Amino acid sequence: MIFDKFREECGVAGVYGDEEAANLVYLCLYALQHRGQEGAGIAALDGNQIHAEKGLGLVSDIFTQERLSRLNGSVAIGHNRYSTSGANLLKNTQPIVAEINKGQVALAHNGNIVNAHKIRERLVQKGAIFTSTSDSEIIIHLIAKSEKDNLEEAIIDSLSELKGAYSIIFMTENHMIGIRDPLGIRPLILGKKRTGYVLVSETCALDLIEAEFIREIEPGEMIIIGEEGIKSVKPFDKAVPKPCIFEFIYFARPDSLIFNNYVYDIRKKMGAKLAEENPVDADLVIPVPDSGIVATLGYSEKSGIPFELGLIRNHYVGRTFIEPSQSIRHFGVKIKLNPVKSVINGKRIVVVDDSIVRGTTSRKIVKMLREAGAKEVHFRVSSPPTMFPCFYGIDTPTRKELIASTHDLEEIRKYITADSLGYLSLQGMCQCVGEMNYCDACFSGDYPTMYIDEDEFNPKVN
Repeated sequence: MIFDKFREECGVAGVYGDEEAANLVYLCLYALQHRGQEGAGIAALDGNQIHAEKGLGLVSDIFTQERLSRLNGSVAIGHNRYSTSGANLLKNTQPIVAEINKGQVALAHNGNIVNAHKIRERLVQKGAIFTSTSDSEIIIHLIAKSEKDNLEEAIIDSLSELKGAYSIIFMTENHMIGIRDPLGIRPLILGKKRTGYVLVSETCALDLIEAEFIREIEPGEMIIIGEEGIKSVKPFDKAVPKPCIFEFIYFARPDSLIFNNYVYDIRKKMGAKLAEENPVDADLVIPVPDSGIVATLGYSEKSGIPFELGLIRNHYVGRTFIEPSQSIRHFGVKIKLNPVKSVINGKRIVVVDDSIVRGTTSRKIVKMLREAGAKEVHFRVSSPPTMFPCFYGIDTPTRKELIASTHDLEEIRKYITADSLGYLSLQGMCQCVGEMNYCDACFSGDYPTMYIDEDEFNPKVN
């Protein structure tokens, strides 16, 4: 791994009632590329049949004009994948398309079903045959086995068994359906485009296709879009919403509106609070690009320390980079980041990043800055120490691999070789995001649902 970060989960998009549906979904996936770069797919309903095109890699590489031309119809859904569950194989790429006893159905899922393993075992014992290793496929099996005759009711019946995070877009022969789990862990947005409607993970996708933002789908809400218009139902037991706070810290694009807040504004507040809690006498403050930039602006404004771009990111490094030989593995993070020596040399530097996971990248960055002539390197993190794994659609290391779970602040500082180290406090972070009750389990260990498949760790459960 070159870049020591939590991995993005997935992005979903759907368009109903527009003759350019597949092309618009393509553009939405392009805007949501940051949420998953391993694979993508689009499924479209041509009036009678659902057709799908999928591939591994980036959206722009997968969808040629020829492939898009095969996706006709006024309804389409799409998915960007990062494999939080299941291997990175073409068979795991979504949307999942199936013809079942209740008709044709396709789904695109963002999140992670924490009881998927047990449900899958039960279904296999009863004769179910799976074609992928994705946890999302169990949803199709549950719908097919539901005793409810109506497809919409069968979807509700099936999702009622699930624990964890899901923002899902379904496409049926008559409707496009958007559903958010009762905890509302992952975002899902409703928009309007001419005569049609749009469902997307983030508002930045609406901006690209010039669609009007209507509102966020509420936690536990099911939106059914058809020729008769939009119907909203809330079929699940009411729960206290727990949207993922890491969406603000790293995952969502800074130009998006999610959970009723602009990501840019929250990140800037976090940077300012970080400066207030962890002041230091320095000449410059620089971000670890790109996700650390906005927090660094807040840190600079609050502290009065000038902002500079002291690290430049190579944007053309793919999700995986194959190093030519074992003998040059020491290049490490230099493939992605390079210091600006004229900015760094002879200066006392504050470097701001959004998180530290294993600490390996932070260590390399500090070394790189010192080699560029930095007099002092003070590391600041615009989130609390990441001590616990996430089970809700983010690919995180096991707890023993998270440096903050096994080392205290001074030990981490020594490991990354910084002159000083400071994190944003849990209380300070909560002050930045307002009154909503967020899931902060990766920092606090307070999980909103019981995670039943983790052997090494028994979390607290709210």
